[in-house]
Formats: sequence, C-alpha cells, structure tokens
Amino acid sequence: MKRVVFVCVENSNRSQMAEAFAKIHGAGAVEAYSAGSRPSGVVNAKAIETLGERGYDLTTHRSKSLDDLPDIAFDVAVTMGCGDQCPLIHARKREDWAIPDPKGMTAEQFREVRDTIEAKVRELLMQLREA
Repeated sequence: MKRVVFVCVENSNRSQMAEAFAKIHGAGAVEAYSAGSRPSGVVNAKAIETLGERGYDLTTHRSKSLDDLPDIAFDVAVTMGCGDQCPLIHARKREDWAIPDPKGMTAEQFREVRDTIEAKVRELLMQLREA
C-alpha cells in the first residue's frame, strides 16, 4: 500500500479535497493523509459542499497540523502550490501542484479547482500503480 500526504497552509480546502479524492479513487491501494503548515482548525464549508456533490462526506475530516501526521515514511508528499516545502515530512518523492487557493472564489470557480484536484489525484494514482 502506497502512502501519500497532501499539504497546504490551512488544511481546509485543497489538501482536504485531495485526501478525499485519493481515498475515493485509490481505495485499497493508497493510504491518504492531509495536513497544514498553519492549520485553520476547520474544513471550509465550500469544500464540504462540493465534495458532497461527489458523494463524499468531508464533515468526517478535521483540519490537522503537520505535527498530527503519523511518524511514517510517505511514498509521495504533495504540496498544493502554497510554497511550503514540508521539511518535517519524510517522503521518497515530492511534488508541488500549482493550484490556487479557492477559499475566496465563487462556487463555480471552487468547483473548477475541485475538478483540477481530482484530475491531478487520478494522475498521481495511475503513476503509483505503474511504479
């Protein structure tokens, strides 16, 4: 089983959605986590709503710190375009996805970011399966 962690600043939008999509599309093959360098303490209501449109209950998630992650080696650490290098995370591979923070976006723009994240997660999962 591959271990993947998604990191952004607040752990309230992008990294939460990425974790959810990894759990949806990588069930049984991927162990997915998310965290923030400065967590907000809440998952954004728009993230909850837009993942609900895909049948995923993001209300079961909570905003977490990097310190909340288990002390394990990850196969991949993905930052969400926020410039965080995540030096505390041990990972064989690191990727940075240049994805804008959707926090202040309209509902339609938020959905576009959600869809971008889903496509990138699917691509990552395919790479992990082929590795």
